[in-house]
Amino acid sequence: MAEAFKFELVSPERLLVSEQVESVVIPGAEGEMTVMAHHAPVMTTIKPGVVTVKTAAGGEERYVVFGGFADIVPAGCTLLAESAVAVKDVDRADLARRIQEAKEDATDAKDDEARSKAEQFLSQLTTLEGAILPA
Repeated sequence: MAEAFKFELVSPERLLVSEQVESVVIPGAEGEMTVMAHHAPVMTTIKPGVVTVKTAAGGEERYVVFGGFADIVPAGCTLLAESAVAVKDVDRADLARRIQEAKEDATDAKDDEARSKAEQFLSQLTTLEGAILPA
């Protein structure tokens, strides 16, 4: 059994996780990384993706994050997400509607900045869809 460490997942809206865990898989900017107790100190940016948390009790929880950064030290890990939601709390119909609206926003954008922002949001939504819906 792996040694537990403190993990916190924080979004601007609320604290989603603050507990002892065995491991956390985070979507780092350089690729996915697994964090365990006594990990070497690292600070990394987070790209949109899924955070998988293996709790000390043996359960597994999944959260979708849209950017942010993680501060990893030997005693624990804190992930500050730009936006985060538990996979189980995602409304699939609402997600499909948001994807369609984002496609329309990208098509109807008046300038490059607006188009780029709409395309980035669309990319984040499709990342979320791929993470939670079966292929």
